Amino acid sequence: MSRAVLNATLLPRFDLALDFVNTVAYRGSTQAESLNSISDLLGWCAASGALAKETADELKQWSMRHPESAAALFSEAIELREMLARIFLRFTSDTVPAESDMRALNLALAEAPPRQRVSAESAGYGWRIAVPGISAAAILAAVLWSAADLLVSANRKRVRHCANDRCLWLFVDDSKNGSRRWCSMQACGNRAKASRHYHRRKAV
Repeated sequence: MSRAVLNATLLPRFDLALDFVNTVAYRGSTQAESLNSISDLLGWCAASGALAKETADELKQWSMRHPESAAALFSEAIELREMLARIFLRFTSDTVPAESDMRALNLALAEAPPRQRVSAESAGYGWRIAVPGISAAAILAAVLWSAADLLVSANRKRVRHCANDRCLWLFVDDSKNGSRRWCSMQACGNRAKASRHYHRRKAV
């Protein structure tokens, strides 16, 4: 597979890069990894819209034929994810990202294919990009674009991490008054509410 046509997200998504970072759960405690292989990575890319399903399927076939190259690509992809995690976690505390991480991001963006042509898809419109060769930056092109688009937008000031210090999932706070604290009320929000209720009853 020397040349692939990758289908990026159908609509602009600032949070795609954050979704990729969040493939590790509970960064503040015992981390739970959801990407343990190149197959997991490609499955996530297809499910998130970062790659067309047919492209992800072709890449899975390639990975079975070239296990060593696939393992190296997977390792590089995880390094890119952790670099993005460090960058956006800095923004949650109004801290400037490390120069080394910004340099790594820009090198990956330079390696990623450019957005050149808009194509009509079944669910809307998407970017069509021709990529010579296979690399982590090519497979994660849509994620890297998302990260760059978020960084240069005002929305970077709304990047938050979950107030549960054991969780630390990242999200863009789209609430009107910028007061969102939890990754979701159904998960960490409800646990915090239940904990407060328990301690109030215990204190009575």
